[in-house]
Amino acid sequence: MHHMERRTAWRLLAALAATAALPSSAQVPAPIILLIESYHAGFEWDAGYKTALQARLEPACRLVSFELDTKRLPPERHAAMADQAWATYLKLKPALVILGDDAALSMLAGRLGATSTPVIYLGINNNPRAYYDPAKVSNITGVLERPLVKRNVAQLRKLLPAARRVLFLFDTSTTSTVLFSEVFQGHARQRIEGLDVDIKLITEWRDWKAEVLGARGNGYDAIFLGTYQAVRGDATLPHSETGMLRWSSENTPVPLFGLWDFYVGADRVAGGLVLDGREQGMAAADIALRILGGAAPRNIYPVTAQRGRFVFSRAQLQRHRITLPADIAAQARLVD
Repeated sequence: MHHMERRTAWRLLAALAATAALPSSAQVPAPIILLIESYHAGFEWDAGYKTALQARLEPACRLVSFELDTKRLPPERHAAMADQAWATYLKLKPALVILGDDAALSMLAGRLGATSTPVIYLGINNNPRAYYDPAKVSNITGVLERPLVKRNVAQLRKLLPAARRVLFLFDTSTTSTVLFSEVFQGHARQRIEGLDVDIKLITEWRDWKAEVLGARGNGYDAIFLGTYQAVRGDATLPHSETGMLRWSSENTPVPLFGLWDFYVGADRVAGGLVLDGREQGMAAADIALRILGGAAPRNIYPVTAQRGRFVFSRAQLQRHRITLPADIAAQARLVD
């Protein structure tokens, strides 16, 4: 080998050895994805979609979370939390932002939509146009959430053939007010699938208790529980994340049903055709991978993850003497 060739070869070997000695993160830093949660990590909906995001995106990406905590914090503190989330964005300079649920999108779409950072939302019940103008904002797309309200009422007729009246109970959070407007068109009383349906948005714990305890006396055959975490009250209000759910289950005179999978359990609701936060996370992760692979958000149309699954509690079905029809039983998952 010529002297110059030998010298060049040694330089190449030395460069390769130096590169091999570097940690992988120094070679190709993992892109940061900032997840801004409307709620908090302990909330089971958040935990579901976050688990799915982590499974699909890590360790190739570094997922960093910020919790707006809007279910537990009073509304007057929400704007300050949004400012903190924005400060976190400015500090991290992420490759991509994921916004979990309506509150995060409503509070941050304006600022994030003015940047070039790709933004993916998930768990959105409202029309995204309520939060930003797609004609002017090209960096935002995502996953819609559509709780299966009318399909649940239709299935209830199979579970409780004698039922005539149903009550939907919600708190007054962003999710609840959006659902009331979008799904129920703002009408507190309507007829769905041959059943009389009342929808009530509750602010105070004492009123929530009164509705549950008085359900049978008020002529209701079943209750569907919507979001409840924003209900405020006195010292008797349960402090645990699922305390209100368990109290409602223990004290209801009529069967309880739910719209989300984590509501179902032996000390919770009997079941329903429910949505799963993991599906939202998987769908959002799929979009994130496309964008990180070079696709532009403006070319990715929003998707709806709303297949729904039948999930029921054996204990609650037995308690309320409910027998699953064969067609539902064949598809259902029993959790206890």
